[in-house]
Amino acid sequence: MGTRLEGKVAVVTGGCSGIGLATVRRFAEEGAKVVIGDLDDANGERIAQEVGGAYVHCDVTDKDQVDTLFATAKEKFGSVDIAFNNAGISPPEDDSILDTDLDAWRKVQEVNLTSVYLCCKAALPYMLEQGKGSIINTASFVAVMGAATSQISYSASKGGVLSMSRELGVQFARQGVRVNALCPGPVNTPLLRELFAKDEERAARRLVHVPMGRFGEPEEMANAVLFLASDESSFITANTFLVDGGISGAYVTPL
Repeated sequence: MGTRLEGKVAVVTGGCSGIGLATVRRFAEEGAKVVIGDLDDANGERIAQEVGGAYVHCDVTDKDQVDTLFATAKEKFGSVDIAFNNAGISPPEDDSILDTDLDAWRKVQEVNLTSVYLCCKAALPYMLEQGKGSIINTASFVAVMGAATSQISYSASKGGVLSMSRELGVQFARQGVRVNALCPGPVNTPLLRELFAKDEERAARRLVHVPMGRFGEPEEMANAVLFLASDESSFITANTFLVDGGISGAYVTPL
């Protein structure tokens, strides 16, 4: 057990799998009380008990449910110090702009971008009242460069998350609240494994561009989130925090 988040209360959306789950466990290891927001009722309560936190069933596109999630953290543990707004989707019907219909576009925007707006809107009043807080929003490396595999709504949504994070980070910096965007490269999560299962060639196109020659692991992303959540990053806000195995720095990748 570490102490980097001792006495702090964190809310994590999408906390039952992938990067979210790894972060929930990492936060708990460092002393935080963690409130998980997710739709996975089968696992949510078990994970919350495992880490000594709490689970709230939460559709992150529903304002009332998001408000309840953050209110629960405040009521149960006394504060809202960290918000890791991480829930997101990457459905197969989100493809080239020529093939992606309006319903698919809107669904991804709601889950990936509107949810972050709702979570930030819910978290900020608690943090402003406290005079401190750290918000980390999950964007993506595709927010800063074109994707080799087109996912038009996903890419647009993550660009929106990045831009919103910058604006909020600037707006609330002098009130003690930091807002940063985590921009992962391809990560070995259930989403990516599902893509490999459905379209191995499409998924493999992602790997060829990674200078390190492998996908990231959820635990590596969780370590980055921990840094941004902790006081070790106290002079970092409105930042594009790339954890991408070198993708964004590469022109070509040697084989």
